[in-house]
Amino acid sequence: MRVSHKAVAAAILFAAGLTPAAAQNAAFYPNHPVVLIVPYGAGGVADVGMRLLGAKLTARLKQQFVIENRPGAAGIVAAQAGAAAAPDGYTLLMTGNNNAIAAALFKKLPYNILTDFASVSTASFFDLLIVTRAGSPLHALRDLVAAAKANPGKLNIGTIVPGSTQNLAAALFTSTAGIKAAIVTFRTSPDMAGAVMRGDVDAAFEFYAAVHGLLADHKLVALASTGAARTAYLPDVPTVMESGIKDYEVDSWNGLAVPAATPKPIVATLNEAMKDVIPDPDLQRKATQLGMAMRSSTPEAMTARMKADIAKWGAVIDKAGIPKRD
Repeated sequence: MRVSHKAVAAAILFAAGLTPAAAQNAAFYPNHPVVLIVPYGAGGVADVGMRLLGAKLTARLKQQFVIENRPGAAGIVAAQAGAAAAPDGYTLLMTGNNNAIAAALFKKLPYNILTDFASVSTASFFDLLIVTRAGSPLHALRDLVAAAKANPGKLNIGTIVPGSTQNLAAALFTSTAGIKAAIVTFRTSPDMAGAVMRGDVDAAFEFYAAVHGLLADHKLVALASTGAARTAYLPDVPTVMESGIKDYEVDSWNGLAVPAATPKPIVATLNEAMKDVIPDPDLQRKATQLGMAMRSSTPEAMTARMKADIAKWGAVIDKAGIPKRD
């Protein structure tokens, strides 16, 4: 009598403590399409990045990874759907910096990002840029800092909505640099970019994807990037730390998570697949064009990053006096 390798694997997993159904599911995973919930609308950089990753995972695991966009409410809608999904590995959630901010910003959420989910791996990292208009007297980040110190409270820094990564990154910058500047918020990135080009605000914090066309057309100039190292897409632009602001580092990020009760062998299968596909040169090239750096991690490292970012942004929110939301 011939016994399949997957049947043997299921028996081993059952002996390890999984129920028969869970053991069989883990051993044969995946055997039908997987849904990947993205907390943003279709066409944005995070959505495109997940679609690129999903295509690579489809090829690697031989089952379709289907993107399901659930935008709204700072990622809460998507996270709530992810937390309520069956813990069988067939519903994944894109989590990341937005969830860390939400955990720090909201008084109460209908889920706990640390206990209701199991991390799989990080996927994408996004540095911010500090930009100003072409022809501005601010030729480098040190000029911005000097102008703010010479005229406390008179320099205007633009960001999108309060509580966004851009907004909190600007608040952290003014605190770390020891300057007083007015942080002016806008509803959308185009609104903010227009204000920078008109000179209504002196500088702004934004992701590359939102301003790359204006940078290419020389309407905006990047003074610095906010990550630990220079970006692959703008290698000539110094980091904030290189520009003299020590201990300042901000990068947004995302990764994949599953409901907390998902069997560990399924998490391991997904993690191994991400570790295999993320270094793919085609994926890396397309990610760079979008202003992303794609890196995988262990589940433990992703969870540690989430915990650290909740604490980091909580401190920024408290110091900036941003009111907690109901």
